[in-house]
Amino acid sequence: MNGKPKIGVYVCHCGTNIAGTVNVEEVVQFAQTLPDVVVARNYSYMCSDPGQALITDDIANMGLNRVVVASCSPRMHEPTFRKTLLSGGLNPYFLEMANIREQCSWVHDDPIAATEKAKRVVEAAVVKARRLEALDVKEVDVEPSCLIIGAGIAGIQAALDIADAGFKVYLVEKSPTVGGHMAQLDKTFPTLDCSACILTPKMVDVANHPNIELMTYSQVEEIGGYIGNFDIKVRKRSRFVDMDKCTGCGDCASECRLAGRIPNEFDEGIGMRGAIYLPFPQAVPAKYTIDKENCLFLTKGKCGESPKCKDACKAGAINFDLQDEVVEFKVGTIIVATGYDVFDARLKPEYGYGVYDNVLTALEFERMVNASGPTGGKVVMLERGKKKKKKEGEEAEAPRVPQSVTFIQCVGSRDKSVGNEYCSRVCCMYTAKLAHLVKDKVGHDCEVTVFYMDVRAFGKGFEEFYDRVRREGVKYIRGNPSEIYKKGDKLIVRAEDTLTATPLEHETDMVVLSVGLCPRSDNREIIDLLKLSQSSDLFYLEAHPKLRPVDTASDGVYLAGVCQGPKDIPDAVAQAKGAASAAMIPMASGKVKVEAQTSVVNEQTCRGCGFCVELCPFTAIELVEINRMGWPVRVARVNEALCKGCGACAAACLSGSIQQRSFKDVQLLPQIQALGVK
Repeated sequence: MNGKPKIGVYVCHCGTNIAGTVNVEEVVQFAQTLPDVVVARNYSYMCSDPGQALITDDIANMGLNRVVVASCSPRMHEPTFRKTLLSGGLNPYFLEMANIREQCSWVHDDPIAATEKAKRVVEAAVVKARRLEALDVKEVDVEPSCLIIGAGIAGIQAALDIADAGFKVYLVEKSPTVGGHMAQLDKTFPTLDCSACILTPKMVDVANHPNIELMTYSQVEEIGGYIGNFDIKVRKRSRFVDMDKCTGCGDCASECRLAGRIPNEFDEGIGMRGAIYLPFPQAVPAKYTIDKENCLFLTKGKCGESPKCKDACKAGAINFDLQDEVVEFKVGTIIVATGYDVFDARLKPEYGYGVYDNVLTALEFERMVNASGPTGGKVVMLERGKKKKKKEGEEAEAPRVPQSVTFIQCVGSRDKSVGNEYCSRVCCMYTAKLAHLVKDKVGHDCEVTVFYMDVRAFGKGFEEFYDRVRREGVKYIRGNPSEIYKKGDKLIVRAEDTLTATPLEHETDMVVLSVGLCPRSDNREIIDLLKLSQSSDLFYLEAHPKLRPVDTASDGVYLAGVCQGPKDIPDAVAQAKGAASAAMIPMASGKVKVEAQTSVVNEQTCRGCGFCVELCPFTAIELVEINRMGWPVRVARVNEALCKGCGACAAACLSGSIQQRSFKDVQLLPQIQALGVK
């Protein structure tokens, strides 16, 4: 206790957010009658400079030693008012906030009931404020290095920004190459830049930058520690190819007995590769990888007389005895840029994806129109899984070119039936881009039709590009198709034109499904490693959607790119730059403050049951041996640097030996009683 409590109560109008429902004057008059309250005031916006000045002036002139601010959620402005107390010379933890906006004015229509509830909430805050204690804010050193998980365009941009600023970066990528989904694209909308032309230089830069340690075909296995001092363990999976010896010549791949027989993931399965492969010609690093799930030698122990790839490798790079390597290092901050999956079109069986050869996803079509793709950039009809046997001397039949291509938008987006109610934000424009490419590559005689719900062309130059595509002859029909079926050689799209309320059946050669963006199926791995939260759409949750869009609830961990939510390339790059800036702040300052409202153990009463150790999501508690009255006993002990003050241990402690600072029983129970709970 810092002497007799002298409490100031400050009630915010928040414009009409609070004052529109709650009678603020009445709450102030009520607060003035509460024990130990020296002054009670109200102001339009207490978070403004004049509002904060009211508090600091009263601290100086009236000797306040406790402050209650009745306004919005502590999540919004508690840090703001803590700084106000600090500038007034008061310990920042002598602040208590009463949330009369989210808990009163926003949830009640009746002004009388809302005002009465606001009084109770303020009274409870005053009761707790009377029992607040000063807390010390501790600082820890920060390791001047950053781990970035995921090397798509967001991870690459963040890595380059941080490395250019002089900090060490560990860039970890699961797949054999950097580049992510952007490397699969042919052009980018709306400028029609060559995707590879703008991405490849950045891919090369991250591989050659002296401050970046690139680890492809690798996976983060363990993360311990806390902001400034994370302990990282990464498994570098064996490629069975010596990275130092491989020259990327490709002789091994051309000799592989399974060459052209395994679906290439990079080509979305419409192109084939061998068991040893380079994902695409511009891959970085340009080193080959053996697919151990399919390699004959690794799965059956034999590949002819000897593996042909090994025989063909003049550099002697292929080594089937190579093992995974585990490396450990420390970093100060972490950026998660793990990207996304595309929607699985098989979850919409009415569209016949996986049943009809020429119902494609947009990403498959991207690979088809890409010059480095399986068809060399030509738009052709597919005959999946069918190989005609040629007679001797017979030339292969040229693939047929579609005379009509139909796109269906919002497949897996804005669709409650598949659980994705959000808009993927890119489908409208990449559909327009692909429709343009059909006209460009097949010819203007090709009939191109787009079925849409509505077109969202909100970005710079998007509306102009949409207009251009329509002027090129692409036909837009407002309607959500209900079924695709085959009639002869043609596909029939059954839909309703919702502008004219006319049912129709549209005949076409090829259907491209504009699939949406989804959270990665392996999201759980990162959630378990970093204790991240998910929003309702299952993407990673930012600390605050407006004020902290790249932060997470875990200090020192930041988000970049589509792992946080659907966005296009410019937005992903912008967010990556924001995450890089945020990650560099603690690294540049060299020190960072850690949470003061941590848990503390009474070692004299702790039973050492270990229940709290198992429960702590941040592994902040351990059992240690102490001497109690001449006997060795095991008790819980909290690492305050790791503790995030979640309170899970305090709530579960069977003996009541763990208490959380600022939320102790002696502080909370009177507060609850003030709310009328017996």
